[in-house]
Amino acid sequence: MRSAHSSTLLPDVLLIAYRNGFFPMADPDTGSILWHKPDPRAIIPLESIQIPRSLRQVIHKGTFRVTSDEAFLEVITNCSRRTDSWISPEIIEAYHQLHIMGFAHSFESWSEDILVGGLYGVAINGAFFGESMFSAQSNASKAAFVHLVAHLNICGFRLLDTQYINEFTKQLGAIEIPDADYQILLADALTAAVNFNEK
Repeated sequence: MRSAHSSTLLPDVLLIAYRNGFFPMADPDTGSILWHKPDPRAIIPLESIQIPRSLRQVIHKGTFRVTSDEAFLEVITNCSRRTDSWISPEIIEAYHQLHIMGFAHSFESWSEDILVGGLYGVAINGAFFGESMFSAQSNASKAAFVHLVAHLNICGFRLLDTQYINEFTKQLGAIEIPDADYQILLADALTAAVNFNEK
């Protein structure tokens, strides 16, 4: 983990960092940008995700209307609204720029016209780097995640990187692998000629 000046959050620098296994997080107390490259690394295997029956029922009932890239700025802003958040205003601005460039994406869960959950991340070739999720209603972020996974599989993505593991990502199927193994998966995913915006 290394600190860096905020100018390193320029879009081209961010993309180079992701291609090499690094990602930025802001120190919650100082706002300083720290570069992370965890070992072990948490990923969610796209080919073996099992959706719990209760969540499948939520999806089938249409409890939420799920969209993609309709409210990126609102999603990342909501993700930042938590105690000790690593998503600083600089992070929000940097990823908003990546979104405008077509690299950062969001999935949103709506209850009628109210945004109640979502997630965002960065897509480069066949790799999707999940960044954060928020939920203002039970299962809202999980519904967005189910739609994300379906979309990634349809498009032919090879890697879903969730960076660090926690109890919530474990529920979604996250596992930890050594960084050496992760680098092999990352290199392979970056060779895939896929497009997140394919429908």
